[in-house]
Amino acid sequence: MLVSILITAGAAAAVPLERRQSSIPSSVPSFVAEFAPIFRLHSAELYMPSDISTHIANTSPYLNRTSLSPTSYPNTLTLSNLDQLNTIPNSNSGKDIYLTSTSDPTTSPRPAYLYGTSPDPVTHSTPNTTASTIITVLKPNSTLDAFYFTFYSFNDGGRYPSFAPILNIGNHVGDWEHIMIRFIHGVPISVYFSQHSSGQALSYEAAEKWENTGRVVAYVANGTHANYEDAGDHDHTIPGIDLPEGPVEDYTDDKGLVWDPILDAYWFEYEMESGKFTAYDDGEGGETPVNWLYFDGKWGDMKYPEDDERQECFLGIDGLCQYSGGPTGPKDKDLGRKGVCPDGEDVCEALGGI
Repeated sequence: MLVSILITAGAAAAVPLERRQSSIPSSVPSFVAEFAPIFRLHSAELYMPSDISTHIANTSPYLNRTSLSPTSYPNTLTLSNLDQLNTIPNSNSGKDIYLTSTSDPTTSPRPAYLYGTSPDPVTHSTPNTTASTIITVLKPNSTLDAFYFTFYSFNDGGRYPSFAPILNIGNHVGDWEHIMIRFIHGVPISVYFSQHSSGQALSYEAAEKWENTGRVVAYVANGTHANYEDAGDHDHTIPGIDLPEGPVEDYTDDKGLVWDPILDAYWFEYEMESGKFTAYDDGEGGETPVNWLYFDGKWGDMKYPEDDERQECFLGIDGLCQYSGGPTGPKDKDLGRKGVCPDGEDVCEALGGI
């Protein structure tokens, strides 16, 4: 494969119809796996890493808050045909389509699939669950960006303000997060931690490593799954700026389960000029589905209106609602970025020599 040639030489829910457990394909550049991040989940985390195909199996496509007619899309949506939703008329090429939970996600307890799969405390894998997607992007000057995407079927937005946590704000179905590591000549140089609508960049040398392995540790915030470089309290009132305290805090700790995302993952490379995704196992007898990566819609319910009994907006303020809309997928995360931070990100705190 192109990346291998140019870089490696230098260094209780519905059951999905398809799932492929991943070993690391031989064509993946060795350093992409060697320096992959390790995730430390919060000790109180309820919403664990989630199987991507199981999520699809428990949702139905909606447009303008209306379920699409089954005749307008494949009878059963899978990772292999999800992109066909982009062709639905009047859907803005799929961008206005929401994968909406077929079970009410606001109940207590919530539908089983939203809780995901807890990593095994010994192997750090997620048995029978593919919750991570690793995408490499080759760039000029012997640079390769490796995106380690993680998926959770539910995001608990948290309780605010921190000094009197009475408001639950920002819950949503579907949650894509990522760590990006930039390599030059196969050497890790810097790392980006996604956090809500923004993130932080850190030199690879300055980042904490897991048990002398050389692998960066990403601390995952309780409920929101934002990624941080250390354990503790993180105020994100200002997007991209991590302060030790404030009214809008995330919480990470070093006492929760450890998750190794490369043990159960899909592996792809992305070609910037063509916009094409290619599975690394092509030609190796593998059958990793690719088409789902082209889906341009949202991976969860549309934000509920204020007149929906499930919704509650503090003082009627749109930005202070209990439930928000689902996110876009990996394709929309600026894979072709020039810097370590996304190019369109107004604020991205640079730490440790970036």
